[in-house]
Amino acid sequence: MEAEIRELMCDLCHKMWQKDWVAANDGNLSALLSDGTVLATPTGYSKSLIRENMLVRIDRDGHVLDAGAGFRPSSEIKMHLRCYQERPDVFGVVHAHPPYATAFAAAGIPLTDYSMTETVAALGQVPLAPYGTPSTREVPDSVAPYLQNHDTVLLKNHGVLAVGADLLTAFYRMETAEHFAKVTLFVKILGGPDEIPEQNVRDLMALRTTTYHATGRHPGYDIHHRHQIKE
Repeated sequence: MEAEIRELMCDLCHKMWQKDWVAANDGNLSALLSDGTVLATPTGYSKSLIRENMLVRIDRDGHVLDAGAGFRPSSEIKMHLRCYQERPDVFGVVHAHPPYATAFAAAGIPLTDYSMTETVAALGQVPLAPYGTPSTREVPDSVAPYLQNHDTVLLKNHGVLAVGADLLTAFYRMETAEHFAKVTLFVKILGGPDEIPEQNVRDLMALRTTTYHATGRHPGYDIHHRHQIKE
């Protein structure tokens, strides 16, 4: 199983770079293994260059257990570890800077429109976590409250975080969030969303368990909470 995760992590790193979700040495991925340790991408390397022997194994406190010479985890690993701490159902975390979603994060605008059926069913709303200085505990502290109800979070002036029951699911959520942001931008240019009626939104959310068998958390149709994250 670990060998498969290592192969998948490298493949997803390359896809992130190909999709223009990361530039230079940006972005990081991690996976919680069955023995309770965490496999993570190394700091200081383009995701286009990641190979299996470059991956780093750490414990849940961030201590390096196994790494090749010169390889160490990203300083953003604190955010990953906080995700595993807050969400026992999470086994994969992806952090990247996809341009459209990151533009919303930089503009201070959460993704809250119920305008696309697939997005409603897959993600619900994507909130905006307050600004935190990268590489410090400010970032995991800013994200933690949102993890209780969301699987994808915009990081103010920074990028996007996605979590999943496995690494591939987290990757798909990042992909969906970026698509959501791209469509939302075009919708705003065209005059704003014509949102899906509330009952239809509830029906889509019900399909998560009855048809899609989706894992993770979903914010639901909560008008009060929705107002809060729009502010």
